[in-house]
Amino acid sequence: MQFNYRLAGIPCIIDVTSLTIVAGEGYGAPSEIDARGWVESEFDVLDTRGRPAPWLARKLTDRITSDIQTEIAERA
Repeated sequence: MQFNYRLAGIPCIIDVTSLTIVAGEGYGAPSEIDARGWVESEFDVLDTRGRPAPWLARKLTDRITSDIQTEIAERA
């Protein structure tokens, strides 16, 4: 999956390289995480032409990474 994104105000493409989706088990689950389910993902940052952009990936912060992972989860 790929989608357009703005990283530090610069247009880019997020290329999802790995995606794991675990559905929640509901109220009878042994933990809150098991009840809600979870999404785990890995991604690469590409320029607008689809080429790897390590110079742009260096601008990732924990907050931006979390925002991107949230968007991946919403799109999955």
